[in-house]
Amino acid sequence: MTTQPIVREFEADLRVVSAVEAATDVVTLTLAAADGSALPPWTPGAHIDLVLGDDLVRQYSLCGSPADADRWRIGVLRTPDSRGGSKAVHAELGEGATVRVRGPRNHFPMVASPRYLFLAGGIGITPMLPMIAEAEASGADWRLVYGGRSRASMAFLDELAAYGDRVTLLPQDEAGLPDLDALLGVPQPDTLVYTCGPSGLLDAVEARCSSWPAGSLHLERFAPRAASGEDEDTAFELVLQRSGLTLTVPADRSVFEVCKAAGVSVVGSCLEGVCGTCETEVVDGDVDHRDSVLNEEEKESNEFMMICVSRCRSDRLTLDL
Repeated sequence: MTTQPIVREFEADLRVVSAVEAATDVVTLTLAAADGSALPPWTPGAHIDLVLGDDLVRQYSLCGSPADADRWRIGVLRTPDSRGGSKAVHAELGEGATVRVRGPRNHFPMVASPRYLFLAGGIGITPMLPMIAEAEASGADWRLVYGGRSRASMAFLDELAAYGDRVTLLPQDEAGLPDLDALLGVPQPDTLVYTCGPSGLLDAVEARCSSWPAGSLHLERFAPRAASGEDEDTAFELVLQRSGLTLTVPADRSVFEVCKAAGVSVVGSCLEGVCGTCETEVVDGDVDHRDSVLNEEEKESNEFMMICVSRCRSDRLTLDL
């Protein structure tokens, strides 16, 4: 597994110490404990949960400095098709407000490399900021290509200006879309590609990196992959090893839902296979991985699964629950 251990024990109400407009429809929030106490440590690529309502939990990448032990910074894009999350952040979380926060957890960790190519689209720049700072501090060779609808919509341009010509800005209304064939058409030696942004960008980058060495591409999705629709869901037996329960997961319910209904303590957030909150250890069974968190190697290892979306191909699934 390349993912970091999930930290579930931290959950607290944090205070918004600043709320700043970073670009059109983008606000950056700086969060801190009311008593000024230190927050849990984190590494580049980590995200936190904001609990915005009883059934409204959203994940946002930490985009400040891991060295800042008592403050966390996130950037939130207000989307026109918001299901309530970004709308609530922009409308309700001004300076002085409090918000319930869980985490951090990291399913997008930065792997040491002599060379990096960072590809960011829109608000996908947020996890890249601490990664770039770490790459710079380590002396690695790196380049960032950052695209957005317009220059006004692209956040953190002032911070990125300090890196000079290592950063290429591509506002779509000025420069069009990134030339991914030129960037990724020929695999580069000793280079890791990190990308985050809209699904269209991630799908295109993933396709062009298919000829790169295994492990070269690292990406984080804000939305789940499109369902393949290849297999029809069927019921299977679920054994919870630590709880001593044997349950049935019907075709129309998830493992998470069945566990919750049985009174088993499980933690979930996005319930779409994106955030990694519900990652659970697999004891036995052939998992049908449908998440957008684990890479292909991790899925093949069959050690963990996201119980909110993944199912079982065999008749029985045994989990460490």
